[in-house]
Amino acid sequence: MASAGRIDLDKPRYDQSTFEGRAKYFFITTNPLNVLAADSELDRAKKIVEDYRAGTEDKALTEDQIWEAKQLYDSAFHPQTGEKLFVLGRMSFQVPGNMLITGCMLTFYKSTPAVIFWQTVNQTFNAVVNYTNRNASAGVTNEQLGTAYVAATSASVATALALNKFVAARPALSAGIVGRLVPLLAVAAANCVNIPLMRQQEIKSGIAIETEDGQFAGSSPNAAKAAIQQVVPSRIGMAIPGMFIPPMVMSRLEKTAAFVKNPWLKAPVTVALTGLCLTFSTPLCCALFPQRAEIALKDLEPSLQESVRAKFPGQEKFFYNKGL
Repeated sequence: MASAGRIDLDKPRYDQSTFEGRAKYFFITTNPLNVLAADSELDRAKKIVEDYRAGTEDKALTEDQIWEAKQLYDSAFHPQTGEKLFVLGRMSFQVPGNMLITGCMLTFYKSTPAVIFWQTVNQTFNAVVNYTNRNASAGVTNEQLGTAYVAATSASVATALALNKFVAARPALSAGIVGRLVPLLAVAAANCVNIPLMRQQEIKSGIAIETEDGQFAGSSPNAAKAAIQQVVPSRIGMAIPGMFIPPMVMSRLEKTAAFVKNPWLKAPVTVALTGLCLTFSTPLCCALFPQRAEIALKDLEPSLQESVRAKFPGQEKFFYNKGL
């Protein structure tokens, strides 16, 4: 809680109760340029944030400079543990990472070896992102990580190969746009498997819930389930524009003289179109639900309801970090 006249760095700069405020926050946090920040810049941003919270900050810093440090800090450090995130798992790496992988999935979607390779690469990347941005209040074992990875990869590869076979047997579909959308369906199927399995420990043990002012109230499996129900559609929504719009555009471009004469243009143009879509879909879909989500007292487990009523009489709502 910020003192009068001081910035509250425990909250984002923009109002997170509105979609617009969340979108502004995620456009800054997922900015791919944040990936280019050197460790020294990240450490300096962390020091500014920690010093400000402790009241020992450099008094010469302006409010904008403090917020810039906080925004860079948010892009590279875990919101609960404060640990520096693995660079490939940061949300600021979503656009460059996904534009390359998705672009290749959309370009090389007919060959079985290519489907297996790029779906596996995609699920490897997703596993890294899911683990990096997990709710830190619930531990995850290596066995659980491996199970989630294998299951998601199997689901995506099986879906892609089965749909490719289905489309190939129907010339009318094979010649149209339907075949190009197979990677999207495979990714959607994998997300429905990957995220719940990756976060299964949260479902079993619960995630931390707290009062509005940050006091720990207990661990709730119901909050974990609610978090996953928000993350799955967000992640699928994040992928839809980049896996739907480029195929539609490319189906027309490939018939033009420039692409007929220069077929090598297909992959880089698809990657570029995918990147353009992801630049907007990533922050907008991250913003669909508040990061600090709310759960009503009546939606908690009966045993937990009893304990929080005793600790916090009169409190009817609690909060949790839903993860990304």
